[in-house]
This record gives sequence, structure tokens and C-alpha cells, in this order.
Amino acid sequence: MDYVRYIDKTREYYAGEGYAKPYRWAHFDSIPFTPLTKPLGRCRVGLVTTSEMAVLGEPGPWDDEADATRDVYALPISTPTEKLYTRKEAFDRYETTLDDVESYLPIGRLREYADQGRIRDLAPRFQVIYSQYSQRKTMTVDAPEILRQMREDGVDVAVLTAV
Repeated sequence: MDYVRYIDKTREYYAGEGYAKPYRWAHFDSIPFTPLTKPLGRCRVGLVTTSEMAVLGEPGPWDDEADATRDVYALPISTPTEKLYTRKEAFDRYETTLDDVESYLPIGRLREYADQGRIRDLAPRFQVIYSQYSQRKTMTVDAPEILRQMREDGVDVAVLTAV
């Protein structure tokens, strides 16, 4: 099996675009870690995705005509999965499809866990963030906004998913 060499591909991409310096990957000497202070069964779970979700037939920040931005936005967790789809185009179309929303946005599985008592419940909304290569924007704009929304929703622990 051949693996996709993302780091090499990214370096080649930026060089091909004319950037003088290669892409610099995020690196941290220390990583903040916050252990859970209560059992998972008593935790509200939040969900964050980079899969650029949209709701069929509804206008939103994903519409070009609606002054689309690349900011964090939230959708109700109660949105039926069959109405959700991704606008994501940057994935390996030769190896997969994005037809199965639950494979990259596991709302149904998390609901099952809540029903089983494995988690307390789900936050009332989930956050959507665009995949970007701006570490500065991620650290100074997007992450603080996600944290603000999750605190507002009383989230204890977050699940992050990507395509």
C-alpha cells in the first residue's frame, strides 16, 4: 500500500505556486492538555468539523451569493443527517467519496452514545471551520471563536473531525 505523502505534496504545491519559502508546519514544544474532571458519561460533547457542511435547500454562509466568508459557523445538531452535505472538494476522489456523512460527521453515533449513557448529551450545535493553511488565523481567530461557542453551550469535551 502506498501512502499519500502530504508533507511532500504540500511543499511541492507551495513551491509550484512560487512561494520562496516552503510551508512551515505547526510545531509546539508543549501542548496544553486538560484532563477530564468527571466521567465521560456526565460530559456534554461538542463536535467540530473541517468538512465545510451545508444544509440542503437552505441559504447560509456556504452560498457565494450570501457573502460567503471563511469564518467559523455553527449548525444545529438537530439537523437531520440526510439534509447535510459537504461542499469540500479537497479530498482524494480516487480513494473515497463523501456520500456517507456519518463517516466524517458522526452525529448519529454520538446520539447512540448519549442514549447508552456513554456521554451525557450533545451540544445543541456543532461548529464548522474551513480547512485553511493559516496558522495565525487558526490560533487568533478560529480557535477562540470555537472555544467561545463551546463555552456558551456548556461543552465539556470536543470531538474534532476532518475530511
